Amino acid sequence: MSKIGLFYSFNTKKTAQSAKRILEAFGEENIEAVNAEDLTGDQFMSYEHLILGVPTWFDGELPNYWDEFVPALEDLDLRGKKVAIYGAGDQKAYPENFVDGVGIMAEIIEQQGGTVVGFTSTDGYAFEQSRAQRGNEFCGLALDYENQSSMNKDRIAKWVSQLQKEFSV
Repeated sequence: MSKIGLFYSFNTKKTAQSAKRILEAFGEENIEAVNAEDLTGDQFMSYEHLILGVPTWFDGELPNYWDEFVPALEDLDLRGKKVAIYGAGDQKAYPENFVDGVGIMAEIIEQQGGTVVGFTSTDGYAFEQSRAQRGNEFCGLALDYENQSSMNKDRIAKWVSQLQKEFSV
């Protein structure tokens, strides 16, 4: 079995906290953490299954380190890759673009032929709109540390269990 790549900024607080829980849930023998701030296309392509930590910045933008990797990502053929995306947002302060970063990244992954997995229900969230929303689901895991932090641990555990099935690990 090939290892799963977990890509996130090691310099973030909330995304890194979520990554730690994901690593523990998968078991460190099955997953490798990679700093998204130093990411190369070759590193990205070396994994069959990928998990991306993509928080939403400001009014619905990708963080700088992901935005800087997008040109390299747009040159990759992601056919055969399964990609799961998680991200943090604030549904009360930014209800019009809650976890947009997850949706932006999902769009790019799909444009390059990758398969986005790990969809989760929008039930239990209160927001106006999100680029991550597809019907009654998010195209990834939406976390809100400002308003629903007590729910994150369970949401992550359920999501990892779902990914283990979708990744067949």
